[in-house]
Amino acid sequence: MSVSVRLIRKLEVLQPELRDIFITLLEELEKNRQETVTKKEFNELKGIVKDLAEAQKRTEQRINDLAEAQKSTVQRVNELAEAQKRTEQRLNELAEAQKRTEQRLNELAEAQKRTEQRLNELAEAQKKTEQRLNELAEAQKRTEQRLNELAEAQKKTETEIRKLTGSLRRTREEVGGISRTIAYALENEAFRRLPRLLKDRFDIEVTDRMIRAEIGGEEINLFAKAKKNGEEIVLLGEAVLRLDDLSKLRKINRKIEVAEKEFIQKVFPIIVTHFAKKRVLEKAQDAGYIVIQSF
Repeated sequence: MSVSVRLIRKLEVLQPELRDIFITLLEELEKNRQETVTKKEFNELKGIVKDLAEAQKRTEQRINDLAEAQKSTVQRVNELAEAQKRTEQRLNELAEAQKRTEQRLNELAEAQKRTEQRLNELAEAQKKTEQRLNELAEAQKRTEQRLNELAEAQKKTETEIRKLTGSLRRTREEVGGISRTIAYALENEAFRRLPRLLKDRFDIEVTDRMIRAEIGGEEINLFAKAKKNGEEIVLLGEAVLRLDDLSKLRKINRKIEVAEKEFIQKVFPIIVTHFAKKRVLEKAQDAGYIVIQSF
C-alpha cells in the first residue's frame, strides 16, 4: 500500500482502535484504487483523511481538557473526601454531644421527677400547715375570749384590791394607832420604873426627870441627865415594841450620834422593848446598849 510518511505520522497519533480503522479504510481504498480509483478520488480520500486528522486533533484536545477536568475533579474529590472526613468527625463529635445531651436530659428528667415529688410533699406539708394555722386561729380566738374574760376578772380584781387597799390602810392606821398607844404606854411605864431599875442594876442615878425630847431634829423617846460613879452622863433611849430588825439599831445609833454632838457628857444608850430577837439583842449589847425588856 502506498501511503505518504506525513499521513503515517498523523495516523500514529490516533488511538489504536481508531488508527486500525483508518489503516483498514486506507487498505480498502488502495485496493479499490488499484482497481478503479482515480486521482480525483484519491484527492477526496486525502481530504477525508485530513478531516479525520483534524477531528483526532480536536479529540485529543478534548481528551486533554477532560484529563485536566479529571485532575480538577480528582482534586475536588480529594477536597470533598477531606471535607467528608471532617464532616464525619464533626458528626462523631455531634453524636457524642448528643449522647451527653441525652444523658443530661435523662438526669434533668430524673431531677424533674424528684422536684415533682418534693412539690407534692411540700403541697402536703402546706396542707397540714394550713390546717395547723386554722387550729391556731381557732385557739387564738379562744385565747382572746379567755383574755377578755381575764381582763374583766382583772378589772373586778382591781376594784376589790382598791377596796382591800382602803381597808388595809385603815387597818394599818388602826394598828399604828394601837402600836403608838402601846409604845406610849411602854414609854410611860419606863418613865415611872426606869430610874429605880437603873439605880439597882447599873448604879446609874437619874438626877432630872426623864422626859421626851427633840435633839438636833431627832425625836428622842427617853432623855434624862444622870450620874454614874459621880460622873455626869446623858441617858438617851428608844422605846420599841419589838427589837427584831437591825435597822432599828441603826436608827437609834443615828440619834446617839446627834446627841454626842450636842452634849459634852458621855451618852449612855438605852433600849426599852417588849421583845428582842437574840441576834439583834447580841448586836445591841456588843455595841454598848443597855437593853431592858419589859418582862
